[in-house]
Amino acid sequence: MHGDVVSAARAVLTLPTGARRAAIRRLFARAEAADRYRLRHGVAHPLWGNGSLMAVARMQPLPPEPALGDTEYCACLADVFEALIDWHKGVRA
Repeated sequence: MHGDVVSAARAVLTLPTGARRAAIRRLFARAEAADRYRLRHGVAHPLWGNGSLMAVARMQPLPPEPALGDTEYCACLADVFEALIDWHKGVRA
């Protein structure tokens, strides 16, 4: 969902550029683990929420969403979309 991508991008926006992709992969891995937990136990994961990327990203305070004129924010969005494409292809790097 749109909110998941935006939340993930905001979650990594304050990180150094070189650390963002690894952080995004961790967000995806935690969301996936939380979703498996939810499906198995019928309740949200105690730390990572309901299995959505948004729930994992919002475990920390997020900066306000910048305008799309903010090139760093656009780069974060692009990184999240790239990770989403990889996740759909089954790439779990």
